[in-house]
Amino acid sequence: MRRLHSALAVLLAGSMLSLPGSLAAQERTVKITGFGAKSGVVRVFGINSEAAMKAAAEEINKKGGVTLGDNTKAKLVVEFLDDRCNAEEGISVVRRIASTDAFVAVGPTCSNVAESLFGILQKKVGDASDSGLQFPIFADVAAKGGLAKISEWAFRNVPSEFEMYKSLIAWVRKEHPGLKTMYGGVEKDFAHSNATYGVMKGQAEGAGLQVLGTAEWLLNDTSFSTQVRDMKRANADIVAISAHPFTTCGVLKEMARQGVKPKLLIGLTSSSSIETLQGCARQAEGIIIPTSFAPVTPEAKAAADQVAKFGGSADLHSAAAYEIMFILKDVIESQKIMAKPDTVQADREKMRKGLAALTETKGLLGKVGRTADREAIKPYLYVHAKDGSWQVLHRPAL
Repeated sequence: MRRLHSALAVLLAGSMLSLPGSLAAQERTVKITGFGAKSGVVRVFGINSEAAMKAAAEEINKKGGVTLGDNTKAKLVVEFLDDRCNAEEGISVVRRIASTDAFVAVGPTCSNVAESLFGILQKKVGDASDSGLQFPIFADVAAKGGLAKISEWAFRNVPSEFEMYKSLIAWVRKEHPGLKTMYGGVEKDFAHSNATYGVMKGQAEGAGLQVLGTAEWLLNDTSFSTQVRDMKRANADIVAISAHPFTTCGVLKEMARQGVKPKLLIGLTSSSSIETLQGCARQAEGIIIPTSFAPVTPEAKAAADQVAKFGGSADLHSAAAYEIMFILKDVIESQKIMAKPDTVQADREKMRKGLAALTETKGLLGKVGRTADREAIKPYLYVHAKDGSWQVLHRPAL
């Protein structure tokens, strides 16, 4: 009996050694780590990004996974860490990721985190005098303009809100020439909201609209009666709200309570989401928002369904995370990344080089251009809230 066992063991060992390379390779995995806000007021954005990354990984894995530099196949595995939308937490999370075999990270949610985080990266590649972290980070949500310029290790797949609101304001002026005045509202303590309101206000004034005033509140505020009272007193034709779904809904409900009915409402990109409709669909009826995602192509519809399977919703931010996963797959293969413990730094440099070399990528709404300063030029459209859903209002010629 002992001889039989020994013989079987030899046969089993021999059969495992003779497995085709492709079968053995299917057992390899490559972990892609995302990070962002999964707690606090903006936690839904991190939840959606995680769902989108996992949905994309599943699609990639269904088609065989990713081909590594030694021609073996590997499946993608997604891990997602919570930075609480806090700059110090974000830096700590990324240092933790960089202490592993990871060769890239995807995130963060909040622009204030990205701004601080990109600052600890090496500013210019190859600068021996700069001891900054040499680790590529690909941002999916942080939307404040120009952040990738901070470091040559930083990349973003977010749309240009400057171009989007420039286009939208010009369209409003053309389609509604009778509207002459605007009143603004902004989450003053949130980098994205604050920066984008500056864009809205600047474009409005540049287009000849008279800005009658600005109401300010904080991300965690729940009472808006004073701000809306000032808004009502101004009686502007247009109200432009640069805030995330939580306070956008609070302000819209207060506007309804006080009987503030502007002729046109404009919202922040981040509020073109299911969370706004869940929170205040009736009060948001008619609000116009530019966005780089809507389920208007077969690819976008399929992605939205996949993200929903993983407990998230697809919007301009999570769609960016979904796209990033496919971009990373392409760069892993084109740069022949090995994903082995002894090739970590080389793999990080290959990933950075590969991302920096991109001039165009595939997006869910069409081709996405890449700029020399590592930003994206994404197609976009305008949506408006109508009958409890986001519907396409206009597709500008780009």
